[in-house]
Amino acid sequence: MREMKTMHAALCKVADVASDQLDEQVKLWADEVRELSYDMEDVVDKFLVRVDGSNRPADDGNKPTNLVEKMANLFNNGKARRQISSAIKDIQKDVKDVAARRGRYTVYDIVPKPTARTAIDPRLRALYTEVTELVGIYGKRDQELVKLLSLGDEDLCKKRLKIVSVVGFGGLGKTTLVRTVYDKIKGGFHSWAFVPVGRNPDVKKIFRDILIGLNKQIYININLMVLDERQLIEEIRELLQDKR
Repeated sequence: MREMKTMHAALCKVADVASDQLDEQVKLWADEVRELSYDMEDVVDKFLVRVDGSNRPADDGNKPTNLVEKMANLFNNGKARRQISSAIKDIQKDVKDVAARRGRYTVYDIVPKPTARTAIDPRLRALYTEVTELVGIYGKRDQELVKLLSLGDEDLCKKRLKIVSVVGFGGLGKTTLVRTVYDKIKGGFHSWAFVPVGRNPDVKKIFRDILIGLNKQIYININLMVLDERQLIEEIRELLQDKR
């Protein structure tokens, strides 16, 4: 019973990982555990029919609701206890075999495997789109927009934090437009970084991208993965101290 509880806990962990990200061996092991649980319940049900009779009402309020309760009832009946002995031995052997495979497949160290095909974030493509490819970027209206987003040359000398939102449907060229503005005004600052952020951002990844963007020569060769959020923030603060 203890082994079954352990395997149930492992199954719960497997269930938390998307099916397409599970290792094939782990999926096979999970299927084996499910089949084993069905076999166990079938054996118990057969003996319950012998003990209680096959005409037992389907809506009997005292009917066991799970495998553990069913097995408890069986062991309280002497005749059924003798009959089920050999069946339990077979089940125990199967449980041990499945448990051994769990160790070989390292079910408790499940790490989602990388998908063979990963969709490319359209924002990444936009980062490398040439300005000349953005239709209308040199039009009067778009030039006015670039100037507006740039906040005017006079504002570059002011040490104020500014936030500008650019909204619109996907594919309109928002990222390319913002990148154009970024390239236009970044020369007025001591440090700069262009970091795209998705809908479900990984904060640590954002901090790492900021550090690499601010000083690629230093941080591209450092294993930033070992730093936690607090350490990454301290690195950024130290790097930007007395800068704008």
